[in-house]
Parts: sequence; C-alpha cells; structure tokens
Amino acid sequence: MKQWIITCAAAVGLAATLAPMAHADTLQDIKARGKFICGTMGTAEPFSFQDPKTRAIVGYEVDMCQAVADSLGVPLELKLIAVEARIPELIAGRVDVVAANLGWSPERAKQIDYSHQHFVSLQKVLARASDKDLKSPADLAGKRVSAVRGSSSEQGARKFIPNVDPVTFKDPSGAFLALQQGKVSGFVASELMLVKLKQQAASSAVPVKILEPALFVEPWGMGVRRGDTVMLNQVNKVLDGMEASGKATQIFDKWFGPGTPFSMKRDFRIEAIKG
Repeated sequence: MKQWIITCAAAVGLAATLAPMAHADTLQDIKARGKFICGTMGTAEPFSFQDPKTRAIVGYEVDMCQAVADSLGVPLELKLIAVEARIPELIAGRVDVVAANLGWSPERAKQIDYSHQHFVSLQKVLARASDKDLKSPADLAGKRVSAVRGSSSEQGARKFIPNVDPVTFKDPSGAFLALQQGKVSGFVASELMLVKLKQQAASSAVPVKILEPALFVEPWGMGVRRGDTVMLNQVNKVLDGMEASGKATQIFDKWFGPGTPFSMKRDFRIEAIKG
C-alpha cells in the first residue's frame, strides 16, 4: 500500500491577490523534500473524501494525485483545502498542484495553469420536488439559489440564471440544507453531487429533483502554478499515459461506473482543455 500523509490547510483569503512566487524548480523541490503535495478538498465524494471504514482520504482525484507521485518516485501527501483556498494555496506555494473539483474558467486561467482535463462536469440545479412550477433552470430567474462559496457553480449561477440572487455557503451540506429549509429555490452543483443528494433525500420529508437541462458544462483539470511549465508537462505526461494505457478508464469505472451509486458511462477523454 502506497504511503500517503494528510495535513489540513486553513482557508486563505488574500493570497490569491499576491504576486506568484518563483517556482521554476518545483520538481527539484519535490524530490529534495521527498514528497509530492497535492491540494484536495476531502469533502467531495467520490473525488476526495474520507472512507468511513479506514478514515483515509480516497477518491478519483486522489488516485490521479497518486499517479503523479508514483511517476516521481515519492510518497503522496494530501493537503486538505477549502474551496475558496484552492488557488491561494497553490499560488503561495503550499501545495505542488491542486486536484480539487477545479473547473476551468477564463478568470482562473489568468491566475494559474491548467493540466489536461481529467473530468468533465455537468453543472445542474437541484430543487424541491414539491415546487411544481420549477421545471428547468430558466424558471429560477429572479429567485434565490445556493452554491458553495468561491465555486464555479456560484459563478455559473450568476452568469446563466437571469437576475439570480445567489446565497453562498462554505460547504455543500450548508447549501443543500438551505434548499431543504426553503431558504432558497435551487442549489447549483455538479450533477454527481446532486444525484447522491437526491438519492439520500428520496425517503425524507423533503424529496428533491434535478432540473434539466444542465446549466453549463465544465472541464476540470489539475491546477499548476502559472508559468511552471516543467511541472505542468509532468502532470500532462502522466495523465496522457493513463489515458493511453486504459488506467484512466479503470479509475473512472472504480468511482463512477457500474456498481457505484452513479452508474455513469465515461463520455470524455483526457485531453487539452479547449478554453
């Protein structure tokens, strides 16, 4: 069993505005310290979450990080970070890369470099099943919706729902609770998360539904410090190798395929993000 270590990172508010530090020798730094530090959230099943039996942080993006660590011949250290701290932690040099539900956006691409996409997310809206007048995301125009603070879901809600009133929360549980309590009319998040929440709420007092069509489609990649070409090339080399060997498909099926709560078919490839 491969070695991994977990540390926790406090949320950082202002670091994203600081000038990027020089990290041209990231690979040398990794080999000198003897570990590869990957920033991930640890709260987003099945991407990175705590296994209830082993208490270890596991998941799809954890496996991606492990593959990069293996390619460098060093152990993987997972550093748990909040959504709003993903880019600040990376820019400040406290992690080597970020693999934390990091959707591509033009704004983020000005701050960091993205690896090739390793996942493509459909961003959708969850609503209470009792709200019969809500049939599509367009019906939420002018209404209050919840999202995780600093997430691309929040950005997408503001961009694609006219006159929306976003209410943001630190984590998905708070955003979902606001929907259940009637404080908002919808909750914007990745389809994967919403499918799981819908299943959990099916027998509750407040069943929910997923509105179609998707609000927007979002490619996800690993975040690398801007200009850190050597590290970016290494990550892309690993991802491309996983695609070519079939390992990427195996990892996808492990977390999303038949026998999982999602039963999804992989309909994307690891390739450069077309931004």
